[in-house]
Amino acid sequence: MADNENNDAQHEHTFESADAGASTTYPMQCSALRKNGHVVIKNRPCKIVEMSTSKTGKHGHAKVHMVAIDIFTGKKLEDLSPSTHNMDVPNVARREYQLLDITDDGFLSLMSDDGTTKDDVKVPDGEPGDKITKLFTEEGKDTNVIVLTAMGEEAAIDAKEAPKS
Repeated sequence: MADNENNDAQHEHTFESADAGASTTYPMQCSALRKNGHVVIKNRPCKIVEMSTSKTGKHGHAKVHMVAIDIFTGKKLEDLSPSTHNMDVPNVARREYQLLDITDDGFLSLMSDDGTTKDDVKVPDGEPGDKITKLFTEEGKDTNVIVLTAMGEEAAIDAKEAPKS
């Protein structure tokens, strides 16, 4: 049994997020959240697009109504919370990579500033994907891809022509 427990402890460690021990979210009071900021709704990282606060009732707290868009799926989510409650805010990282190639199975081959390569980001659907493909494949331009990372997920959200060196 002791062997088994030891094994589990080792395996649990590998699920830490890539940012050495940094948490994927942090708490923030509802009343401190802002439009265009980020928030976690239904365990999804979202960008707040609309926010309104309702007045307190006779015995109640002010309520904050939020409409937010999932930053990875584009789905609209809503939340209603007392303004004094804490909500999770995702740590969102935005990184720019140089596009080296687009694989046949729809993945981007990316290189960061320090020369490390990354091959696990899919060509996104819709406009960002079309833009990446157009710049890189059709126009043959040096292309930089902007990758958003939050809560253990990543997605290419935009592309732009790389500045000429």
